[in-house]
Amino acid sequence: MYPETIFFTAILVIIGFILFCAILSRYRKCPSDKILVIYGKVGKNNEGVTRSAKCIHGGAAFIVPIIQSYQYMDLTPISMNVDLRNALSKQNIRVDVPSRFTVGISTEPVVMQNAAERLLGLKMMEVQELARDIIFGQLRLVVATMDIEEINSDRDKFLLAVSANVEQELKKIGLRLINVNVTDINDESGYIEALGKEAAAKAINDAKKSVAEKDRDGEIGQAEAYRDQRIKVSEANALAITGENNSKIDVARSEAKRREQEAEALKLATAAEAVQKARAQEEAYKAQQEAEMVRFELEKARGQADIVAKAQIAKEEAEIAAEAQAEVMRRKAKGEADSIFAKLDAQARGAKEILEKQAEGMQKLIAAAGGNADAAVKLMIADKLEDLTKIQTEAIKNIKIDKVTVWDSGSGKDGKTSTADFISGIAKSVPPLQELFKQSGLVMPAIEEIKDAGSQMTE
Repeated sequence: MYPETIFFTAILVIIGFILFCAILSRYRKCPSDKILVIYGKVGKNNEGVTRSAKCIHGGAAFIVPIIQSYQYMDLTPISMNVDLRNALSKQNIRVDVPSRFTVGISTEPVVMQNAAERLLGLKMMEVQELARDIIFGQLRLVVATMDIEEINSDRDKFLLAVSANVEQELKKIGLRLINVNVTDINDESGYIEALGKEAAAKAINDAKKSVAEKDRDGEIGQAEAYRDQRIKVSEANALAITGENNSKIDVARSEAKRREQEAEALKLATAAEAVQKARAQEEAYKAQQEAEMVRFELEKARGQADIVAKAQIAKEEAEIAAEAQAEVMRRKAKGEADSIFAKLDAQARGAKEILEKQAEGMQKLIAAAGGNADAAVKLMIADKLEDLTKIQTEAIKNIKIDKVTVWDSGSGKDGKTSTADFISGIAKSVPPLQELFKQSGLVMPAIEEIKDAGSQMTE
């Protein structure tokens, strides 16, 4: 091979290598915290207008030599203090609004294009001063459209208004608002401080009022609780007393019934005893009368004259004494009658009250017996049967009829002896005793049997 050919080949290889390295050097990658701005001949946009620059955030691009060039724009946020002084509010009161804003270059396609056109090549401090001037103007504008009360109390509304106005203006130069922080708001007249004191006083008063209301509610609730407690206790005591009274009434009614039954039994026993005593006295009186007649006949036979005189005198004395005794007995009987009438009237009233209560109790007893009056009476008798039997037994236990001894003179009327008359009188007094025996559960012999027994004893 000729040396010239080798030389030209080597030159071509070297030139090709240099070109390859040059092409590789024009291929640029864009970091995530920067924007790659390609300017020069970059073509046209969708509307057919020639673009001034091409912005790329992330990825890579080939920079055509000679006809294109590139630069990077930093996306690092810029924080700045914006201390607005003597801004005129809507009420013509000048206020100070110290605040801090954080801005940065936007990554939105349209806003990036604005940043490439207006901020490319500027230093960070120059971008910060440009943003501060825009923020000052918009902040003054927002303050001028709001009252101090709105600025001070409704911070969210104030910050939204500031963010909307500032954001809109910053986008025109390719920036975006990241954060707004208003540290404090003051005014030269002390109006905001007065509002703060007023709000603090109002909050303190509201708190005191709330505490007082809670204390009042607590006292009222405690009083109501005590009231409810006393009412419930009183109601419970009233119910207990009512129950005790009802029990006492029931006991009193039961006691009245018992006394009524005892009184009824005692009345029957007393009546039977009085009948027996009256009949015994009648027999004794008759016997004494007959004895006196016999004695009178004997005395009369011994001395007619003397006896007649003495008898006449005795008769007159007896008549006088009888009249006096009759007068005394009449007066005594009248007094006893009045006393008995008053006693019986009181007893009748008491008996009427007892019978009314008994009728009321009987109605309830019949209702408890399912409306069966017979069953109610049987129930009442069964409850008092033991007491009735005891009382009736006590009433007749002293009547002894196991042995009767009779001395008969042998003469009588209508062909009957004195013994027969005596037995007949006893038989006539038997029916009331038989009634008592039946009430006590015993059975007396028939009257005919008693008469037969008397006849046999006479024989």
